[in-house]
Amino acid sequence: MEIINNFSEIFLSVWSRGILGVDIFQILIGILIFLVFLIFRGLISKIVIKKLEIISKKTTNKLDDTFVRSLEGPARFLPIVLGFFIASYYMTFTSEGRDVVDTINRTLITILIFWVIHQVIEPVSYILSGLDKLLTRELIGWIIKSLKILIFILGLAAVLELWGIKIGPIIAGLGLFGVAVALGAQDLFKNLISGILVLVEKRFKIGDWIQVEGIIEGIVEKIGFRSTTIRKFDKSLAIIPNFQFAENAVINNSAKNNWAISWIITLQYDSTVDQLKTIRDEIEAYINSSEDYDTKVGVAVRVDKFSDSSIDMYVRCFTKSNSWSEWLSVKERLAIEIKNIVEKNKASFAFPSSSVYIEKK
Repeated sequence: MEIINNFSEIFLSVWSRGILGVDIFQILIGILIFLVFLIFRGLISKIVIKKLEIISKKTTNKLDDTFVRSLEGPARFLPIVLGFFIASYYMTFTSEGRDVVDTINRTLITILIFWVIHQVIEPVSYILSGLDKLLTRELIGWIIKSLKILIFILGLAAVLELWGIKIGPIIAGLGLFGVAVALGAQDLFKNLISGILVLVEKRFKIGDWIQVEGIIEGIVEKIGFRSTTIRKFDKSLAIIPNFQFAENAVINNSAKNNWAISWIITLQYDSTVDQLKTIRDEIEAYINSSEDYDTKVGVAVRVDKFSDSSIDMYVRCFTKSNSWSEWLSVKERLAIEIKNIVEKNKASFAFPSSSVYIEKK
């Protein structure tokens, strides 16, 4: 009996002291409370969030859809915060243990607050999209990413402060480290500033066909902090540092209103003056009467100069369409028409040639 009594005393002592001075019965009740909130967390994701998604899809506005999706994570994290808070305050801790538990609760609440702020930034991008006349879509993306990084850093600093970790010395150390990095990463900052200038000045956007003489030509797929990704017409991918677009002339072919046709037509020297005038007038009349050309921009058809092997006629006009494929079709029709006009007037095209004279002695 004495052994049983000793065992009972030890068992009751362990039961009452529990873990860290907390009664085991209280711990079990606390775990039960936490499990109830975990079940409630599952209900939130399966019922509440799904219901909100169905309601938001019925509207034509995408803002509420994005808002619901962005707050899904914090909404599922909220029952965990509440469950731990209620369970911890049901249990009786020592003064030191209570301080640790309070710090954990403050940490969870701080994470929840900054997580909500971090997620709400995403729907803000739809509000900023209304400022497309001032800000490009890519620049808005940069602003959103920068704000998210800033919120993450502030949240991390707040959590570290709760645990007594001073961020002042860390910031000072990062400042010295930043100076050292800046000295060795001048190209990185140059590309970053160049990328910002490209977006602010709206030189091009994703999907544009751009050309940098002697460097690259293709379709813009991504504008990053350091570089821009361009898909060339052979389907290869090129990563170009952003400073190239700040230091060189960028031709944005997608922004063209009119595609130019500029040709030199070479005619033989035996062409008469009447033939030259007739060919000139008929080419100009064809361009002015065709629906393919924007005559308001300007049409030029003139005998230009006497070359070594030909009389050169200059033809310059602009298509109405800004489509590259349509431009090729218009060029083809013009080339065929010019050939018909030249042949109809009994003239011939010249080609490079030279004459050799042999002197008789």
